[in-house]
Parts: sequence; structure tokens; C-alpha cells
Amino acid sequence: MLDSEINKIIREVADFPKQGISFKDITPLFMDKEISDKIINEFIKRVEYLKIDAIVGIESRGFLYGFLLANRLGIPFVPIRKSGKLPCKTLKYKYDLEYGSSEMEIHANDIQKNWNVLIHDDLLATGGTACAAAELIKLSDANVVGFTFVVSLSYLQPNEKLIPYSSNIISLVEY
Repeated sequence: MLDSEINKIIREVADFPKQGISFKDITPLFMDKEISDKIINEFIKRVEYLKIDAIVGIESRGFLYGFLLANRLGIPFVPIRKSGKLPCKTLKYKYDLEYGSSEMEIHANDIQKNWNVLIHDDLLATGGTACAAAELIKLSDANVVGFTFVVSLSYLQPNEKLIPYSSNIISLVEY
């Protein structure tokens, strides 16, 4: 099964970014072309029934598989970045994190009105960052058609926060 293959490659880093946290590092996946192809193919298989106009990727690891997925589907990829990183007019959304607060932004004209947008990130923890991305999509007058993640920390019950935006929540590996 793909989830067990991915799980064998993911590196677990104890006490990062702070004591008591067991960080799931997906960067070793990027060194394996075969597993990366399988990941993209699996995402395609799970979203091909959706009408998707664009994929947004959340900075920074959400850019990696998010861009590949958009490219393979032949649709635009739009980055969502931390505040102050995009050069043109932006829409901003401030949100709370596990360790404080942050603000994300998207170029104001990158997402077209009424587009169906898929949100991608590497890991779903509490759901705060994914919800902030969904709020940016709503500010763009577009629709969230789903979420894709390589890893979900399901013991934190993040899906409850995402369901108001879309019930299409796809994670390839759950902890």
C-alpha cells in the first residue's frame, strides 16, 4: 500500500520544533522519483472526479507536490505565502497557529471569481493554516472543492475545522 511506502520514507524528528513534538519530515520523499510519481498519481486518482480550476499550495512545502499536481492536471498553480513575500496587490488573512499567530496572503487577481480551487499542503495538523487558505479562497470569491495532504495528524482531529469549507479531505498517510 502507498501509505506504508510513504511512512517508511518519512523521517520522524523528535522534539522539533519544540520539546514534546514529533515532527514528520517529508523531505526524504523528494529524493525518490518513484514514490513522488506514486504520490502524484494517487492524488490525481482521488481528485479526478472534481471540477478543479486551480490548485493553491501553502508555503513552502505545499508548493512542491501542489505544483506537480497542478502541472499534471493542466491547471494553474497559485502560491499562498507568508505575509510580505508577494510583490503585487494581495489579499491577506490573519490566523492563529499552535505556537502563536501568522498572516498569509495571495495575489489579489490570481484566483478568478467562482473558480473551484483545491488546497494542497504537505501536512495537516490542527487545520489552522488550511482554514486560513480556505478563507483566502473565499475572499477571492471562489470555492474550495477540497484539500489534499501527504500527511494528516488525525489524532488532532483537524478535519472538523475543514469540513465547513469542503468534505473532500484527502490525506495519503495518517498518524
